[in-house]
Amino acid sequence: MSPKRPEGVLKAVKQVRGGVHVSHHKNTAEMQVVRITPPQKIVLPMQQHIGAPCEPVVKVGDIVCVGQVVGDTDKFVSAPIHSSVSGKVVAVGDVNLPSGVVTKGVTIESDGEMRQYEGIKPPVVETREDFIRAVRESGLVGLGGAGFPTHVKLAFPKEKNIDTLIINAAECEPYITVDYRECLENSKNIIGGIQLLQKWLEIPNVIIAIEDNKPKAFKALQEIAGEFKVKDNVKLMTLKSVYPQGAEKMMVQSATGRRVPPGKLPADVGCVVMNVASAAFIGRYMRTGRPLVSRSMTVDGSAIREPKNVRVPIGTSIQEIIDFCGGFKEEPEKILSGGPMMGMAVFSTDVPMIKSNNAILAFAKGDAELKTERDCIRCGRCAAACPMSLMPTLIERYAKIGDVESLNRIGINVCMECGSCAYSCPAGKPLVQYMRLAKSVVREAAKK
Repeated sequence: MSPKRPEGVLKAVKQVRGGVHVSHHKNTAEMQVVRITPPQKIVLPMQQHIGAPCEPVVKVGDIVCVGQVVGDTDKFVSAPIHSSVSGKVVAVGDVNLPSGVVTKGVTIESDGEMRQYEGIKPPVVETREDFIRAVRESGLVGLGGAGFPTHVKLAFPKEKNIDTLIINAAECEPYITVDYRECLENSKNIIGGIQLLQKWLEIPNVIIAIEDNKPKAFKALQEIAGEFKVKDNVKLMTLKSVYPQGAEKMMVQSATGRRVPPGKLPADVGCVVMNVASAAFIGRYMRTGRPLVSRSMTVDGSAIREPKNVRVPIGTSIQEIIDFCGGFKEEPEKILSGGPMMGMAVFSTDVPMIKSNNAILAFAKGDAELKTERDCIRCGRCAAACPMSLMPTLIERYAKIGDVESLNRIGINVCMECGSCAYSCPAGKPLVQYMRLAKSVVREAAKK
């Protein structure tokens, strides 16, 4: 039975197909975000976003301050990277991302003073172009986990006729609660960011969409919206608590009833979707001029001694974050960057967290055992769970034999790797890995 919908809150226009009901495990939901002790050293990879990596703009021996640019590029699909501590650049060279990918990076030893860069000041915004430029200079990328440069998303052509901004506060992944805490602790920034987005992008309608198991978040946003005297074209909406409700295309369909066609983006159906923490950051940045140098993240899992929601300077090592949460209470079998459905296994804790990391989860052996893969029993549960109406077992078969033509025909690139198929499979088949294999088969064939 779904929770009662608060008064004045809309119901989702359309329930999306597929998805799975996962155990929420929102253990840190009522824990306020606490600031981590500033690290003695940070490592800032130059690839913290989808798109072109940045190039270091500092050298060994340089003294930098909090908020100073240390990496940038002239490529459009990218976002500058700023120092999150004050101190001395001690290395510029190859570093590892949490995923194991090697990229250029800047290592900075902190002086412990956290001095703010003197050039930080609120941006002057008088036009739409000024606003988009300011968002780029802030270094903002999608804080929901995707890491897409936000200024690129907002620079849509006017002929797209965008009429709806959807603020995504669904947070449907198990364990993660930082977006929920954002609604409770920073609702003024959320509403302020929404008003700025509406004003400069001329988007007439806003829908703030939250899963129906978060009534406190609705109440907090309703109260602040009333205080801000927000117009009637900003609506709150309840969504069913089903995974992957927070995925962009699912969100558009639930909130507006519009279907984003394969290969298209929400902007192609008149919508822009933005994570709630990204909207809050815009509200804060336009007021203070302080760029993206820290973010909130959930630290949880059966191997973590003291689960917490923490505010972390970007570039802090995963081990330091775990130590701040009491360390491990037992040896972890698996550590994830992100949620259990779409997160990536971390090969080492001696790697830095980056802008798109919204969680670190560590699981003891009993909670991290993989199912033994068996033969498919043709039950169809994977297809029923797929929100994109794909046939995962068929994709698996074509991937194994390298049938590129068939993979393209049945739409492999539509897969968003949400994991609903693997979660539903009674045979324990690692279907997400097969989806990734299929995509790589198609990519390699395209290179030839």
